[in-house]
Amino acid sequence: MEFRPCIDIHNGKVKQIIGKSLQDGQDKAGENFVSEQDAAFYADLYKKSGIRGGHVILLNPKGSRYYEETKAQALSALRAYPGGLQAGGGINDENAQEYLEAGASHVIVTSYVFQNGRIEYGNLNKLVKKVGKSKIVLDLSCRRRGEGYYIVTDRWQAYTDVKLEEEVLEDLSSYCDEFLVHAVDVEGMAKGIEEPVAALLGGWGKLPVTYAGGIHDFGDLEKLKVLGRNRVNVTIGSALDLFGGKMKWEEVVSYINRI
Repeated sequence: MEFRPCIDIHNGKVKQIIGKSLQDGQDKAGENFVSEQDAAFYADLYKKSGIRGGHVILLNPKGSRYYEETKAQALSALRAYPGGLQAGGGINDENAQEYLEAGASHVIVTSYVFQNGRIEYGNLNKLVKKVGKSKIVLDLSCRRRGEGYYIVTDRWQAYTDVKLEEEVLEDLSSYCDEFLVHAVDVEGMAKGIEEPVAALLGGWGKLPVTYAGGIHDFGDLEKLKVLGRNRVNVTIGSALDLFGGKMKWEEVVSYINRI
């Protein structure tokens, strides 16, 4: 298990939001924390701590009045920690190279690959051809529907028909270097992890995968370690003291380094 920190940017500010509250039309979201620091501040902190593989996520879509401000924040973070962070949010084959040239180690992709409720293999192949499999992280963030978890797109607002299961992980693993999975129903709520999602990811375990959603104490980290068989990486957002929570950054880093 590795700690993969986050920098979520919404309306030009580093924030922690309640994942399923995000609304594109009015640039609104339920907020847990709005930082007084810019994105580059967090990137520099992660760099000094030697922690790699964190993700910078643009939460405003292109066309939003805040998009350019949000994008500028993201690019500043990537430039502050070249090669240490991944970038996601509206990534496609036309703009991926811009983020890689700004310093991103990988680009994180969801909506470009999942369209009209299904996997768009044409777009996936174009992206691989453009930047290479080794530079791609596929975001398989999911929400519960019925008895299963289904991948969601468009800043977690739209369900696809693609169920998160081992066969899908196996299929998509030939197009990417890593997976990122937000358990959206508990994202930003700090009330515990989605145990079935953690167990599924740990049971497959053939590529690096980062789980995000619901972590609120060290007991949750231990639970994720067990369910994920110690091979699922973790992001902590609202529960971290950097973002107004009670889990101390230094203690989290030390704890994960020990396990």
